[in-house]
Amino acid sequence: MFLTLHYNTPSMLLSLPTQIIWLLVLAIPIACISWTVTHEEVFREPREYCQRRSQTAKSVWIRKFFYLFTCEYCFSHYVTAGAILFTGYKLLLNDWRGYIIAGFALVWMANVYMSIFAMLRSSLKEENLEAKIDEIKLRQETDKG
Repeated sequence: MFLTLHYNTPSMLLSLPTQIIWLLVLAIPIACISWTVTHEEVFREPREYCQRRSQTAKSVWIRKFFYLFTCEYCFSHYVTAGAILFTGYKLLLNDWRGYIIAGFALVWMANVYMSIFAMLRSSLKEENLEAKIDEIKLRQETDKG
């Protein structure tokens, strides 16, 4: 049984602006969970295990199953399914098709967020690296002088 938003009755679909707000907000935790599981240090050991199994398992189904935990895009589909089950969120249509549309829209939006995060993170790492290089050069120049 789906848990539904307290004001989302079967006979009433949320207004389009409210649906869009839900889309933009609900995609944030989906992106956060997907990114954390597939990239962050806290899940490194299980992720490395899944990477090994996705490359060495004899069955194609087992390889694909374990791959899902290493790819943020793939994993975001499952996190999205859980979010839809948890919230009952639908987009545009108030029947099963609304769940399908919501699912793909949430996956897309979550992946937009993760792409933006990856670019920002890469930019910050680059700036930190440049600062360290400048610091080393400055230290070398002061040691010579």
